[in-house]
Amino acid sequence: MDPIAFDNSYARLPDRFYARQEPEPVAEPGPIRVNVELATALGIDLEWLDSDAGIAMVAGNALPPGAEPIATAYAGHQFGGFNPQLGDGRAVLLGEVVAPDGRRFDLQLKGSGPTPWSRGGDGRSPLGPVLREYIVSEAMHRLGVPTTRSLAAATTGEIVARDRFLPGAVLARVASSHIRIGTFQYYAARKDTEALRLLADHVIERHYPQAANTGNPVLALLEGVISRQAQLIAQWQSLGFIHGVMNTDNMLICGETIDYGPCAFMDTFNPEQVYSSIDHNGRYAYRSQPGIAHWNLSCLAQALLPLLDEDPESAVALAQQAIDAFPDQFLRANAQGIARKLGLRELGLEESAEQDTALVEDLWQLMAEHRLDFTLAFRRLADLAHERTDNEQSVANLFEFPEALHPWLERWRLRMTQETSTSEERQALMYRANPVFIPRNHLVEAAIAAATDSNDLSVFHQLVEVLANPWEYRSELALYATPPKPEQVVQQTFCGT
Repeated sequence: MDPIAFDNSYARLPDRFYARQEPEPVAEPGPIRVNVELATALGIDLEWLDSDAGIAMVAGNALPPGAEPIATAYAGHQFGGFNPQLGDGRAVLLGEVVAPDGRRFDLQLKGSGPTPWSRGGDGRSPLGPVLREYIVSEAMHRLGVPTTRSLAAATTGEIVARDRFLPGAVLARVASSHIRIGTFQYYAARKDTEALRLLADHVIERHYPQAANTGNPVLALLEGVISRQAQLIAQWQSLGFIHGVMNTDNMLICGETIDYGPCAFMDTFNPEQVYSSIDHNGRYAYRSQPGIAHWNLSCLAQALLPLLDEDPESAVALAQQAIDAFPDQFLRANAQGIARKLGLRELGLEESAEQDTALVEDLWQLMAEHRLDFTLAFRRLADLAHERTDNEQSVANLFEFPEALHPWLERWRLRMTQETSTSEERQALMYRANPVFIPRNHLVEAAIAAATDSNDLSVFHQLVEVLANPWEYRSELALYATPPKPEQVVQQTFCGT
């Protein structure tokens, strides 16, 4: 039996969708980590993946049976400017894995060498970005956020030249697919309606099969993508996650988070927070993410116009109607997320709408004014939802609300008396909505520094293990829930290209 069950539907599309491209072998592959849980779910032979042969595959030195490696074509708006030709510049899609439950996933190597779309780059990745993506993508999965995932990582035994010389690595990334808004833009820019149709049919069959039974399958596809993105961005906001590079080539049609380059979780709450070193004007700040998602989705709608209706005016009307639904969908999903974080069944019910709006808006203002830690503030609210004799889950030793917030806390407690659930039930739900462990920037950077500068991967492994259970606090792990000291604060995050 082959170690991976491949069935490569995207590689069966016409040649203009990709370039046949094998990974470029590296000098000396070495193991970093294998994701046992994910490998098992995908039906991949775990013993093989953890062997020299599996490590060789992850590093790009050997192709498993059934792989058909390709680099895919796509375009994209990058910080608002359109680039008609981007494509996989440092990644190779080995093929599609069919899991035992019948679900299909892309298996891609990131940092596997140059491709026709490398644009003069080396196609490689330093070790740091590989570790960052592994840590954050797996943490996002544990937090319940749709995301690409990390199957395994390997060192290359080679040096990558960036601002300094760095050890190289390769990440084996898994996604429901790597088809992006920018993939549709690539063919729309070339007025290749046949390719657009083939791509839309492929995506409908793979991700939105229910759309095929509607009167206008492409419109149903667009509506499905909009719905998934509204839910996804609401989840980002509820966790204080800042993507950093919300370009249209970094938004997947399947609705999963992709590209963990200059991403970050907020420490101190600041609606205008930006970490990305390349986001000079704050285009992708925390508070701007819903609006940017709306803008990106309008780019998808524009690309799909030739397929929505033969009459251009009717096509525009259909696209506009679909796009106009995004704000309300996001606001509903966001309100549901905030309600869960506050221990409320629902926000904005007729009898409490005005009260709820003021309660939430005042909380955001107070958190910003007093520079409260985003994660610990909400986690402490969960502690306060029900008085416990057992304080093992409490973060009171790490965070306490300043006196200025006590009047707001009394308003919140009064609002909770209107709920029909018990305080125990509310607290249990709040603990599931308010994680205590997130990939804090200073911890991620510490793991990267230890691996890069001292060849010590133990800090990375320990962080991954802690983040595997983000909800349950244990006092012996307090270090992983503690905000950074002033000298540890990360001001900027970087991509690996």
